[in-house]
Amino acid sequence: MMPTQRRQAILAEVRKASAVSAEDLAGMFGVSVETIRRDLRGLRDQGLLELVYGGALSVQSTEGTFAVRSTTHHERKRALAALAASLVQPQDTIIIDIGTTALEVARALPADFCGRVLTNSVPVAMELSARDEIELLLSGGQVRAGDAACYGAQADAFFAQVFADKAFLGSGGVHAEAGLTDYYPHEVATRRVMIAHAGASYVLADSSKLGKVAVHRVCALAQVTAIVTNADNSNIAAEAAKALAAADCDILRAPVLETTPQQPG
Repeated sequence: MMPTQRRQAILAEVRKASAVSAEDLAGMFGVSVETIRRDLRGLRDQGLLELVYGGALSVQSTEGTFAVRSTTHHERKRALAALAASLVQPQDTIIIDIGTTALEVARALPADFCGRVLTNSVPVAMELSARDEIELLLSGGQVRAGDAACYGAQADAFFAQVFADKAFLGSGGVHAEAGLTDYYPHEVATRRVMIAHAGASYVLADSSKLGKVAVHRVCALAQVTAIVTNADNSNIAAEAAKALAAADCDILRAPVLETTPQQPG
């Protein structure tokens, strides 16, 4: 098998299994482990997978639209947003990042919250604009279609000039070795500034994002305070959460909120 063919076959295996070991691949293709490692590094350099100790993980290069994500795992997002909002003190200065779960955090802020909200999300700003007791600051910058997320030099400079008590961060994936990852490089840069300028940083990640790796790395999990997620008894989520705990990552779990049944008539 030619090296190019082998790399394509390796990529297919990674995508099928989500995670593979270099030793298993070496046995599968009848080559040395070092040859496999070179193949994996080449695929990593193309942004097609993520290297971890002993092997590789698949990466997801795109995410769904804002409209689709708004209706996906909605009860999970509401539950973890309620838990995140419960961490906020009445006069805190907080950062609320972009994304559908971050928008739920804005909606869940306590009625007695009268502090300051810094955001790069137009939907979050619109959600909070009617609350006179909140001092609301929108970063500005270029606006990405769909999520209406502000990004670029203006957004980075905005967050570089402020300090917050707490930051609530969006995420594309959370993995014990790959860390916090996401999809848009400009927004990744902004998120790094947020983390550096917040007393505590909480990653908002419903259980479907645990163990996942998006294409761009934001930071190691040691740089954030905790992962805010929801209870999930699935094997995949349980294994991912176990790996996160083994990596000394604090996890805050929220139960799924019960949907209120409609009354007849």
